Amino acid sequence: MKRRNFLKIGAVATVGGSLLPNNHFATYAHPANQFSEMQAYSELDKHKIERCELVEIDYHWPRFVGKNGKIDFHGQNHKCTVLKIYTDQGAMGWGLSGNRAKGLFHFIENKKVSELINPKLGLINVGLDQTIEFALFDLCGIILNQPVYKLLGNNGTKETPIYSGMIYLDELNPENKSKNLDIILKNCEWDYNYGYRQFKIKIGRSGRWYPHAEGLDKDIEVTRLIYQSFKDRNTELLVDANDMYDLKDTIHFLKGINNIPLVWVEEPFKEKINEGRELRKWMDINGYEKTLYADGEADPDFDVCLSLGKEKVLNVFLPDIYDYGFSRWINLMGELKKIGMTSSPHAWGNLLKTRYTIHLAAGIGNVVTIEGVTCLSDDIYYGDYPIINGKVQVSDLPGFGMKLLKK
Repeated sequence: MKRRNFLKIGAVATVGGSLLPNNHFATYAHPANQFSEMQAYSELDKHKIERCELVEIDYHWPRFVGKNGKIDFHGQNHKCTVLKIYTDQGAMGWGLSGNRAKGLFHFIENKKVSELINPKLGLINVGLDQTIEFALFDLCGIILNQPVYKLLGNNGTKETPIYSGMIYLDELNPENKSKNLDIILKNCEWDYNYGYRQFKIKIGRSGRWYPHAEGLDKDIEVTRLIYQSFKDRNTELLVDANDMYDLKDTIHFLKGINNIPLVWVEEPFKEKINEGRELRKWMDINGYEKTLYADGEADPDFDVCLSLGKEKVLNVFLPDIYDYGFSRWINLMGELKKIGMTSSPHAWGNLLKTRYTIHLAAGIGNVVTIEGVTCLSDDIYYGDYPIINGKVQVSDLPGFGMKLLKK
């Protein structure tokens, strides 16, 4: 069962006693008068949406990012679309968006902010989706002079472990003519100096870019090399195969790295009940009982993932913070807590998504670590989110604590 059917599962992600709609872009139809929390947000009644505007911004990663097991070169320079929402009282909030938001302008303009969003629970009205919600959450914070994480409840911690998500198959990068592995260590060193103390290593070379056996051996070699180079520097490793392994490959890899400690194994293969159980069983009896099994990033089968979560097979759930949606994540987190499953919303590609995840972690908790996507931009001030001893600190500025510099 895919995402579109996930919300049919009994007692999953309920809001105000009602099961959430099953359409992927439907919203969370919970009339504002059902929630006493709205009384604390009376200031939102005074602000009416005056106009909306989409803006394209430029950003770049600090270095060229290479292949993963599945996808070719990721490059370095990128663009994204953000939405600016203005109120008749002079407030403005903004957030990551897309061109689909244009079709919603007529629906949200001239509406009170309180008619569109409950800052603790998410979107209210039928027809809204994540293309507008990040701007609305930011707007609520601006109006109420509160950071988003406090609006969510302030039930997490103000600092959360964060990993570098930018250790790719960089020996294959065009400028690395010799194909040696020094470039990977150089990139790890850069990330270490930036503040990261967790490195997520992309593996899965056996899928597309190498002969099968050679790719597996190279994955093992790279993981061992990074471990030996940084093991005395207070670092931790995660690995991510992007579904390019099978169960046999995964066990071969884990045997090959010879009990190097790992925070998690991510997406070794497409989530499956039997293979997931077998992997967890093998890990538990072969020295990897403390290593988490993480999955659910790419078009996840929610039935399978949550079933494996209830069985304590799958430990960390990974749907994307933007594609799945902030409001959906708020409401899903309660169900994950009930079954003892942690989370780490996928944030690859854009530092804005990392920032949103930081607020989710601080506001609700249950986030084991955060995907760090280092970005630079002349169009955005990314806010005050220092990384100290490998943990990222949430901003206390209103909204998401960032500024849009491009007019």
